[in-house]
Amino acid sequence: MRTETKKYFLPILLMLLFIISTFLICFDWQNSHKQFTFAMLDVGQGDALFIESPTGTQVLIDGGPPNKILGRLSQVMSPFDRSIDAIIITNPDEDHIGGLQDILKFYKVGKILESGTWSDSKIYQNLEEDFKNKNIPNILVKYGMRLDLGGGATIDILFPDRDVTNWPTNDGSVVAKLTYRNNSFMLTGDASTTTERLILENNNLEVLKSDFLKLGHHGSRTSTGKDFLRAVSPTYALVSAGLKNKYGHPHQEILNLLDEFRVKIFRTDEIGTVIIKCDKIGICKTNK
Repeated sequence: MRTETKKYFLPILLMLLFIISTFLICFDWQNSHKQFTFAMLDVGQGDALFIESPTGTQVLIDGGPPNKILGRLSQVMSPFDRSIDAIIITNPDEDHIGGLQDILKFYKVGKILESGTWSDSKIYQNLEEDFKNKNIPNILVKYGMRLDLGGGATIDILFPDRDVTNWPTNDGSVVAKLTYRNNSFMLTGDASTTTERLILENNNLEVLKSDFLKLGHHGSRTSTGKDFLRAVSPTYALVSAGLKNKYGHPHQEILNLLDEFRVKIFRTDEIGTVIIKCDKIGICKTNK
């Protein structure tokens, strides 16, 4: 009798595990594809933003510095999910691309979008080689491009609007506006006040007005000029910066300016990863 029990125990156990795993995958999929999710990941002194539309399209904007991104992604992605539809690289500096080689090891990436600015750093050159070896389409973003994520979520490219190949990486940074229902996010990478002036020249206030502003260059005084802040007129500011970083980001001048405009601030160096979830009618809640 004991022998018969042992004989069937392992197959039954494996079958139960299979059923449980299948249930968890289905449950996870059904629950993760009903809401819109935006997350500013706490990757220290760097940038990494995660977006998931209600239809399940996932976009990663930048990958932060080396050895930071994978643990943070686990806060917003299912452990069963091993694909990302698109990665937007706002600029090729290490604090924006350092974690992307880890992404390529563990995730299948649909396409890469870049501004066109260039770096001679080894990490950038190796990353570009990885894109080629894995046959990942590499697209140059341009002003006017729209990415439809499904479920009412879109990303509109506001900059670059010209060839920025030889520009300083911050000046040539990708700037985009993310919209879901009645919620909007101005995402500025490391864009400088020079970039902001160009965007102001080419866009009206209706285009620029946003509920959330991800501050350029981690809240540096080289970004978030007063005219740009007035045009965007955000209710909330998002700052991605490392705890006690050596640059002093975000700079006090910028914090004072945000206070002057009565903008509420969310900072990764103070509260960690910021996750914003919006339901199908556009009502949003944050984890902070």
